Amino acid sequence: MEVQLTPETEKKLKDLSTQSGRGTHDLVEDAMAGYFAEVLQAREMLNSRYDDLTRGRVKPIDGEDAFARLKAKTEAVRSRQK
Repeated sequence: MEVQLTPETEKKLKDLSTQSGRGTHDLVEDAMAGYFAEVLQAREMLNSRYDDLTRGRVKPIDGEDAFARLKAKTEAVRSRQK
């Protein structure tokens, strides 16, 4: 399989290979494996949350309410820091 990289990314890969003493192939393989593991973990979490929502195990909250709560918490933290 071939992977096309921008010249900047290819330079970074080669520099890292030189610094680490590892081959570029190994570095790309490790990066892709880590990326796929993260995507799988995120997908499983989203599926689980969706199942909780559709089965009624959690109650959805309005987006505006969620934003207002987050804003209030942020303001409270900032006022304590002063």
